[in-house]
Amino acid sequence: MDILRNWKIHLLVLIIVVMSENLGVIKYGLIILLPLLHALVLGGIISFPKFKILSTKQMEVAAGILPIAMMLLIVKIGLDIGPNLSLLFHSKGALLLQEIGHFFGTVILGLPIAVFLRMGRESIGATYSVAREPNIAIIAEKFGLDSPEGRGVMATYICGTLVGAVWLSILTGVVAKLGILHPYALAMGSGVGSGSMMAASVGSIIAAYPDMEQQIRAYAGAANLMSTILGIYVSLFFSLPLATKLYNFLSKFQSDKETAKEKA
Repeated sequence: MDILRNWKIHLLVLIIVVMSENLGVIKYGLIILLPLLHALVLGGIISFPKFKILSTKQMEVAAGILPIAMMLLIVKIGLDIGPNLSLLFHSKGALLLQEIGHFFGTVILGLPIAVFLRMGRESIGATYSVAREPNIAIIAEKFGLDSPEGRGVMATYICGTLVGAVWLSILTGVVAKLGILHPYALAMGSGVGSGSMMAASVGSIIAAYPDMEQQIRAYAGAANLMSTILGIYVSLFFSLPLATKLYNFLSKFQSDKETAKEKA
């Protein structure tokens, strides 16, 4: 009930949303800045402790609404799955197999590096997925966002929002101009399950292949939908259990190695 009575939080949210939407999409060459990025930056500014715009208590109250928002998002995604099941069943292998890339890229490659950097159990939340909204909801339900896993997934989510769209717009723009991959392949690779990242990537690909805009958008949209639909189940039933077991194994191995060094 505190969140409902706190007019200051609601007013600040309204101001941020209006400002972000008015700024709209800003393009600097290959770099595309979306309203989501504007909102995150503005939110970071007003929550900076030294500015004393929001108190720690108010920020904690505002954080309490996040699990509810995530629940509504999951319901929306669930409603999108049913009408698009035919697309899932009739898709070619390339769209389905791209989930393997997400799986290996985040867990198999990312988690050992996170453990090596001594991130603790934050490694699980940070590397079990691409850390978009559905993945946050999974961690919120299983561990809670105040847990180490919750902090890990939120850290990756913020980094992905701040850097992901910019990085992908530059990367896909450079690769598209090199001509080493077909534009359809680039479009499918853009669909990682993030609307902002996909939009940034697609914009760069279309800039290189303007005559194929419709096909590029179609492939990117289909791939993004597949990543969103399959990504929830892959993350829930495969990636998260594997990341947890792999973390336990690697952290134990690291502890044994440190113990052996101390004895030596």
